[in-house]
Amino acid sequence: MYGDLFNLMAVMLLMMAAGLLLMKAGLISREGKQSLVNIILYLILPCNIIKAFCIEISLREIQAMGAALIGSLGIQMFYVLLNRFLYNRFPDSEKPVYQYATLCSNAGFLGNPIAQGVFGDLGLLYASVFLIPQRVVMWTAGISCFAQAASRKEAVRKVLLHPCIIAVEIGLVLLLFQVQLPAPLDQTLTGFSRCCSGMTMLYIGTVLGDVDFRTLASVRQVYFGMLRLVVIPAAVWGVFLLLRVDPLVTGVCVLMTAMPAGNTTAILAAKYHKNEEAAVRCVVFTTALSLITTPVWSFLLTAAL
Repeated sequence: MYGDLFNLMAVMLLMMAAGLLLMKAGLISREGKQSLVNIILYLILPCNIIKAFCIEISLREIQAMGAALIGSLGIQMFYVLLNRFLYNRFPDSEKPVYQYATLCSNAGFLGNPIAQGVFGDLGLLYASVFLIPQRVVMWTAGISCFAQAASRKEAVRKVLLHPCIIAVEIGLVLLLFQVQLPAPLDQTLTGFSRCCSGMTMLYIGTVLGDVDFRTLASVRQVYFGMLRLVVIPAAVWGVFLLLRVDPLVTGVCVLMTAMPAGNTTAILAAKYHKNEEAAVRCVVFTTALSLITTPVWSFLLTAAL
């Protein structure tokens, strides 16, 4: 098991290194980075999610999906509570950046392929369910960190029309009714789904290409990075162990909680005229630090299965 996990992490690091090299060589432009995001978000991730639901399930898996959903809801409530006091001494221009990055990690973009690589197809299935509450919070409490909360109608529209949420809805129909897809469609989904890890790691490498690592780690970044990647996942793991949650569900939920700050942190900081530089550093620093913490969490969580 550990040899396979080490190989998986090594492969992911090499994929990220490829993205970093392409970015440094000028072979991927900033416009190209955005195109990568669009391809991953609107095509590859949805195919990956739908494919994860194309399995035979038992009552045990249905119960585990429910546990993952409830666990995710509890974690989001925990984030809201933490945001009330964790960043009160931060400057007003930076406080909403860290509050949003606490609520909204990069679990949807980076967590899905890692959960699948570490825990297999069931891991991806539970991860997809885990992400539903985060998608909702992202467009409600998340936006309210930067500006007045969006109207209920607008928030609902954004959640329902998010490509990954649509993919989950389609996947649930296929799963619950055990629908067999036509061979050409199934093979198309499989083909795009297999690109998910490679394309995602390639993109993360391009993000690292914009970083001057000599000026990256400030006191606030280190503080937030340790909270986001170590302290909060450890607290979640402890609670799940006390509640005797299914070990695989526990592993997926903790691993998804241990993902770096979401890329949208920097986008929203720029849009609402907050500290964009702090937001970019927040995303990049936690992404870089996760290259160390993610393999450690993966070893610990798989050892506990």
